[in-house]
Amino acid sequence: MIYLLNAFSLLIEIAFDALATLFVLRLLAEAGRADFRNPVSQFVYRYTNPLLAPIRRVLPNWRRINLAALLVCYLIMLLKRVVLFALAGAAPHVAGLLVLALAELLDFVLVFYLVLVFGWSLLSMFGADGYHPVLRLVEAIVAPLLRPLRGKMVVGVLDFAPAVVMIGLLLARILVAAPLFDWGSRLAGGL
Repeated sequence: MIYLLNAFSLLIEIAFDALATLFVLRLLAEAGRADFRNPVSQFVYRYTNPLLAPIRRVLPNWRRINLAALLVCYLIMLLKRVVLFALAGAAPHVAGLLVLALAELLDFVLVFYLVLVFGWSLLSMFGADGYHPVLRLVEAIVAPLLRPLRGKMVVGVLDFAPAVVMIGLLLARILVAAPLFDWGSRLAGGL
């Protein structure tokens, strides 16, 4: 029975994470000022806008951050935690759920950035087509992270800026997201 429960939990996590990916992509694409004419950007906009448009009337953007998309991402992570706790038959404290959802969202965004920076650096190393819509969108998303280190970490023809950014993202997961997870787990358990 435990194996079936674990398999069902995995499927639930995959479904919620796929949905969260769409809204995180919208959030980061807007923050990075991705080209709207890009077909991938249009796809993301088309499938996120029906939910975000009514929320944006109440919760407008702050600078370049789409607060509506951020709220939806947080609610997706919160709902995911509620469903997983219900599946396990546990009744956590509300404060713990709220902190766990925040930790989950932060960790998700950090891992998302980590994958994008790694993929972008790998593709650019092999000379991929710079006009491909996916590569242009990824470049617009990772550019704000890489911009402060551009040209400062070059040794010969190798640019170590992506490696430094990835190490920073991994450290943020260890030093910020993991303690937040621990704190949320303690609050959820009532400790």
